[in-house]
Amino acid sequence: MGKPLLVVSSVTYAMKSKEILLRRGIRAYVERIPQTKETGCGYGVYVPQRADEAEAVLKDQGIRILNRISQTDDEEP
Repeated sequence: MGKPLLVVSSVTYAMKSKEILLRRGIRAYVERIPQTKETGCGYGVYVPQRADEAEAVLKDQGIRILNRISQTDDEEP
């Protein structure tokens, strides 16, 4: 299984999301996501554990999740 990435609209939202999750005790890392037709170029928040909970927390805080993808190590930019 790949790395769960929550795709957000900008690096600013990715950084804000990381801070929100860290305050809730959920490890999170900002990562650039690979370019695809669906996502274009963008940023995501890698959540190694508790991805479902992290997504719910961010939505509750008003952060719009554009997509949730699973990135494998060989897809790294």
